[in-house]
Amino acid sequence: MPPNTDFANYCCELLASTGRCVPKRMFGGFGISTDGLTIAILADLGDGEKLWLKGDDSTRSRYEAEGCKIFTYPAKGVPRSMNYFSSPEEAMDSPDAMRPWAALALDCALRARAGKTLRKPKKTKTTVAKTATSKKGQDQ
Repeated sequence: MPPNTDFANYCCELLASTGRCVPKRMFGGFGISTDGLTIAILADLGDGEKLWLKGDDSTRSRYEAEGCKIFTYPAKGVPRSMNYFSSPEEAMDSPDAMRPWAALALDCALRARAGKTLRKPKKTKTTVAKTATSKKGQDQ
């Protein structure tokens, strides 16, 4: 069954306290982003389409205390998980009920982006070639 655009738009309304939300089709569902940050995904893992909010190690216990499940999918017969958690049921009722969870998801996305900028960039073939060329020129 194709992903439900109406549900994606409703979830964007719920998450609007984070800024303008944009649903984008991905992997048989949707990713929901604000300001270029993915804060949620929509996916059906077999029990209906759900909103999965961005999480991380520092927020896992808060999600689990509300009965939220971690996003787990099979990959080549092995269960894999991602740092997204099912939305609390009561948060699906209104933007006001979702507000603290939307803020939590946005904070996680911001921390994830900050962590990526702190890492060294990977060396690519182009970078390695430029480095070799510039060192060669210095030797002459």
